[in-house]
Amino acid sequence: MTESPPRLAADPIAEAHRQWVEHGWADAADGMAAITSLMRAHQIALSRVEAVLRPFEVTFARYEVLMLLFLSRRRSLPMRTIGSRLQVHQTSVTNAVDRLEAAGLVARTPHPTDRRATLVELTPVGADVAERATAALNAGVFADPGLSPSSVASLVAVLRRMRRDAGDF
Repeated sequence: MTESPPRLAADPIAEAHRQWVEHGWADAADGMAAITSLMRAHQIALSRVEAVLRPFEVTFARYEVLMLLFLSRRRSLPMRTIGSRLQVHQTSVTNAVDRLEAAGLVARTPHPTDRRATLVELTPVGADVAERATAALNAGVFADPGLSPSSVASLVAVLRRMRRDAGDF
């Protein structure tokens, strides 16, 4: 397991905010601090998630594909649908599916009615990995994301508004 970097004595984002104000960018300082904080929080959360997923030999991007298939009615979806639902470029879907297929977690099959489409189907081994990885993530990250339940609810609401206003949904 990789070591965590040493804790800093002071908050570097607060210092950056102070510098923004000092340099005459006060009108953008709060937004800079918000976006920079969000990006750092993303790094922290992703690091926690990736550490839990490492024993399963899947990245978070591949885990998302597994879970999308796991939660689908037929445990299979067209490649195009996976990209659309995960909001990622088709190249990213292809890369993730290639690696999952090489690991025996998914299989590509021809679409029964559309010759241009390929289905990605969850294998029994992939379903097992999805279930075990989810149990580990629930226990190790999701049940305790490092915030109080009311803070979690507030954060989700704020981020939902931000995503909605950006056209995410």
